[in-house]
Parts: sequence; structure tokens; C-alpha cells
Amino acid sequence: MSFKGKIALVTGGSRGIGKGVALELASLGTNIVFNYHRNHEAALETKLDIEKIGVQCLKVKADLSRSDKIRDLFRIIRNEFGHLDILVNNAASGIQRPAKELEEKHWDWVMNINAKAAWMCSIEASNLMSKGGNIINITSLGSQKVLKNYFSVGTSKAALESSTRYLAVELAPKGISVNAVSGGYVNTEALNHFPNRKEMLVSGKHNPVGRMLTAQDIAKTVSFLCTRDAEMIRGQVIVVDGGYSLI
Repeated sequence: MSFKGKIALVTGGSRGIGKGVALELASLGTNIVFNYHRNHEAALETKLDIEKIGVQCLKVKADLSRSDKIRDLFRIIRNEFGHLDILVNNAASGIQRPAKELEEKHWDWVMNINAKAAWMCSIEASNLMSKGGNIINITSLGSQKVLKNYFSVGTSKAALESSTRYLAVELAPKGISVNAVSGGYVNTEALNHFPNRKEMLVSGKHNPVGRMLTAQDIAKTVSFLCTRDAEMIRGQVIVVDGGYSLI
């Protein structure tokens, strides 16, 4: 399977699952664009890791909570490459508190990053996909199951999954497929923000496979959804959790 010469944007691609996806697509020959918000050192390290594979990599500092920065990001992609083949809406944020402890600003922040930005990026990307393309949204089990301290993220991911279905239908005439990948617990820096991190890590290993999910497990599913073999998969949420959600 080769994606040689294709251009992919992975939002929030400097760390965690996003970095795993970027590296996987790069290993298949894809040129990578990713945005980051604050951590310049992590972004530089990821850029170098991608370039070592032998593909082009463009890192862009962009706060996706702002619509003007989203437009700037896609203007840069248009000027640099002229088109886009793959968009992975991975960037996410969250305030890990019960609903009663959230403030309005917390709700707005999480919804802007996790739901609104993915919608806006998808529309901007579709304008650069004149020959068709693939959009993959990264979601989580908390959209369907009630997880501790996950109210803001869980509801935003539910919105993301709903937008996946709507965009899959709306963008299909342009030759663009839209799907989502829902992962179980992955041991990334994101888990450090959860007060129940240790409990989550223990739970993550309790699946039929018997091991913790990795970013690469998510990444390989993302890459498959961008192949012709997955052409008839549209608007679906593919769960990758080692069977954790079954038990």
C-alpha cells in the first residue's frame, strides 16, 4: 500500500495519537502537514522524525479554536502544495471535570476545538480536494459510554461523530469519504490530565487481546480508511479498542 505523493494534514500531529498517525502515513509515502499550538520542541522533533522517513513535512503553529487561524492554515497548504488528499481531525482538548464543576468557558473551549474546528477544517479541506479525498475524525469511547470526568470531551466527541455522518453524505458527490476512528485508552500525555489516570491505564489492559492499545493501532486503521479497499465505508465510526467496549 503506497500513498506516494499524497498530501495529508494531521491536526494536533506533533504528539500522541496525532504523531502516530502522521508517522504511519509518512511511512506509506505521504507528505505531511501538521499543526501545533504551544509545544514548539515536540513539533520540531516530530518534523525531523517525519523527514527522516524521506517525505516532505510542514509544521504550522495554529490555534484551531480560532476560525481565522484555521483559514490561515489552509491558505498555507494551498500556497505550498495546491491541494490536499487526506485530512485527519485529531486535535482535541478537554477539561476533566464532572458536569457540575464546569464553567461556560470550559464548555466553549472544548466544543470549539473538538467539534467546531473539525467541521471548519473539513469544509476548508474539501475545497482543496478537487480530485476527491479522505477525511478521518478521531473520536473516543466516551462519546457513547459515560466515563469519569469526561463530560465535556464525551459530549464534544458525540457531536464530532454526528458531523461525521452528515459530512459523509454531503461530501460524497465530491468523491470525499468521511469516517471516524474511535479508540480505547492509549497511554499518551493526554492521560496525564486525568485525575483517575492510573485507573484508566489498568482498565485499558483489560480487554480480550490483553494489551494496551497503541497510537499505531489507531494509525493503521486511519490509513486503511484512506485506501480504495475502504471506498464503500462511509460515515462510520470504527471502534479500535481490543474488544474493551464489548465487556
